Amino acid sequence: MKLPRSPGFDLSGKRALVTGASSGIGLGCAAALSEAGAHVVCAARRREALDEAVATMAEQGFSGEAATLDQTNLDDIRDVMQDPFDIVLNSAGLARHSKALETKAEDFDAVMNINLRSAYFLSTEAARGMMASGKGGSIIHISSQMGHVGGIERAVYCASKHGVEGMIKAMAIEWGKDRIRINTICPTFIRTALTASTFDDPDKHAWIMEKIKLDRVGEIEDIMGAAVFLASDASAMITGTSLKVDGGWTAE
Repeated sequence: MKLPRSPGFDLSGKRALVTGASSGIGLGCAAALSEAGAHVVCAARRREALDEAVATMAEQGFSGEAATLDQTNLDDIRDVMQDPFDIVLNSAGLARHSKALETKAEDFDAVMNINLRSAYFLSTEAARGMMASGKGGSIIHISSQMGHVGGIERAVYCASKHGVEGMIKAMAIEWGKDRIRINTICPTFIRTALTASTFDDPDKHAWIMEKIKLDRVGEIEDIMGAAVFLASDASAMITGTSLKVDGGWTAE
């Protein structure tokens, strides 16, 4: 009997772009993809932090480089996409939380601009390169469990992430014939510098712990395996869907 062989998680020979790679989840995903063998272009606005990240990766024998990118600037997106990527992982995001009746138009526009508009055009430029290469590829967006449910003082954020979830479904239908896969990772609350103020609020912390069935908050390491899985051939038949790393939050 000949047993089936797993496609595996090896990314050797792959070229990846990770946006929002200067800190937090983006940095974790860049480290994970490079550890799996990919050459990772780490992109964000903070060049000093990117250079430090790439230097640390090199010390561990990983392959990477830094690229300054303002994702709200479509010319910047086109510039960084001049050479095709096999993997594009978008971790850039913005949250400005408030009660819906207190939402300022400028905050709405800022969140939508980075969370949805830039994600949209990053995806289309990534797909153009993948089509031109003829090899297909994997596009991954760090979305959120809030792309599937509502949350306290998160009307704008939820709107942006629900938009991303709809976007990837439509793009998956259009690009499947070109062997381009597009999916999201939907984390629960992950312990980072950006979520510290939420965890410091006793009422919000209690709400979070009530919702997470695994009875702990998420860590950056919880997202890294999901990133490698969706980037690799192990997920070759997965497109247009979300991988919820939410500790059971959305199981209700």
